[in-house]
Amino acid sequence: MTKQYDVAVIGAGAAGMMCAAVAGQRGKKVILIDHATKLAEKIRISGGGRCNFTNIGAGPQHFLSQNPHFCKSALSRYTPQDFINLLKRYRIGYHEKHKGQLFCNDSAEQIISMLKAECDLGNVTWRMPCSVASIVKEGELFRISTAAGDVLANNVVIATGGLSIPKIGATDFAYRIARQFDVKLVESRPALVPLTFEASGWQPYLPLAGIALPVEVEAGEKKMRGHFKEDLLFTHRGLSGPAILQISSFWQPQQALNVNLLPEHDVAETLIAEKSTIKKNLGNVFSQWLPNRLALGILEANGFDPAARIADMPDKQLKKLGDAVNRWPITPNGSEGYRKAEVTLGGIDTRELSQQSMAVNRIPGLHFIGEAVDVTGWLGGYNFQWAWASGTATGLSL
Repeated sequence: MTKQYDVAVIGAGAAGMMCAAVAGQRGKKVILIDHATKLAEKIRISGGGRCNFTNIGAGPQHFLSQNPHFCKSALSRYTPQDFINLLKRYRIGYHEKHKGQLFCNDSAEQIISMLKAECDLGNVTWRMPCSVASIVKEGELFRISTAAGDVLANNVVIATGGLSIPKIGATDFAYRIARQFDVKLVESRPALVPLTFEASGWQPYLPLAGIALPVEVEAGEKKMRGHFKEDLLFTHRGLSGPAILQISSFWQPQQALNVNLLPEHDVAETLIAEKSTIKKNLGNVFSQWLPNRLALGILEANGFDPAARIADMPDKQLKKLGDAVNRWPITPNGSEGYRKAEVTLGGIDTRELSQQSMAVNRIPGLHFIGEAVDVTGWLGGYNFQWAWASGTATGLSL
């Protein structure tokens, strides 16, 4: 006999468990279905295993979307402090690491156990591992065909995430369901991801692999332009580190990044002003400002002789050198893709959804939450806060 539920949540990640727990604790009969063998693997591996579970300053300004006002409602109704209060109830220790980023003191497993316990308090029924073959609307109900038999539900919540990190189970399930029900999609691509460069063009920078330094980086279109002051890391294939992960969400293909390798120095101005008093060569001066290997590498990659005496160089050359360091324009040829992307940019077009319930306006009972939706946070706990907020908004509406 086919069982009937008030709510069927597909996807037992951050957003899915949050939604199931909230709805269940409100007295709804909830079933939570996931195809994975391990629960919430993305939470488990996040933050180096300590889960950067929110950011104390999280607000709408930290999210990218084709419909930027959409996220305001959910984020205002479930704040970082609300999630912190939940952690305190479970006596989970945490600390701030950098720019408002909060991490567990011990392990991401604590977050998973807490969410599982919250689901248990709501008497949530689990089917896991259990794949979903199809979802069909039958009158007022949805029929979900699973590997363990059919389920009927008044509401279906799709919380299966995006395409990031396929090795831990990411699929395009949410997008397939959206297409089936004619729900519009915003084109998706990897975000919070290292950027790569054409091999021959990157050759001069290969010896710099492993070097990290604080930079300013800028990229994007006028309406959606990013500017970050964070650490950059040289790799064998290109650039990574927080600065690059952040800017990757704004960067457009064929577009140059504008990187300031010495944000604390106006290189041209300093060299020209002190030219008569500086007796050293370029290599010696730049090695005072940058790691030696990087100083020599950047000079040589831009055609400057590290042995050249600054006093002998014309101002025009020093200005060119200043631009190469303070406004280094470098054009990636792509990214490391979904296998290394922390999140997926794009997804379900939020203009199709209710801000209050995340339900498809034309199809009562069909909801999309979390990473599946075209709301993408910055690096630093923002995407988990969207998971908690969107999951809660839907759970409260059911």
